[in-house]
Amino acid sequence: MDWLDSIKWDRDGLVPVIAQERGSKDVLMFAFMNREALARTAELGEAVYWSRSRQRLWHKGEESGHIQKVHSMRLDCDADVLLLEVTQLGHEPGIACHTGRHSCFFQRYDNGAWHTVDPVLKDPESIYK
Repeated sequence: MDWLDSIKWDRDGLVPVIAQERGSKDVLMFAFMNREALARTAELGEAVYWSRSRQRLWHKGEESGHIQKVHSMRLDCDADVLLLEVTQLGHEPGIACHTGRHSCFFQRYDNGAWHTVDPVLKDPESIYK
């Protein structure tokens, strides 16, 4: 798999990944992939990440049903960051965050503090059983 060798993996064998929503261009989340996760993502057409907390592959939506269909994968100029163009499936509007929000980036800095600016679309207790 020569295309995987083009990536500058960090010392832990990971590469940072940004998931961006296809239509809105919203940044939904940030995660990591290892070689196997990236190869599986390319094979399935759905996002598979490396979970550092679980220390295993994590098929996005495996528990919640909020799968990310991958339309394109881009590698940055330094070959050390990936950008996925995705459609967030499983709920309308799409839920990418484990808090039940559309995006993981729901806190905005303003006047010396972080403020929650995006609503919970679905109670996480009902998503993760």
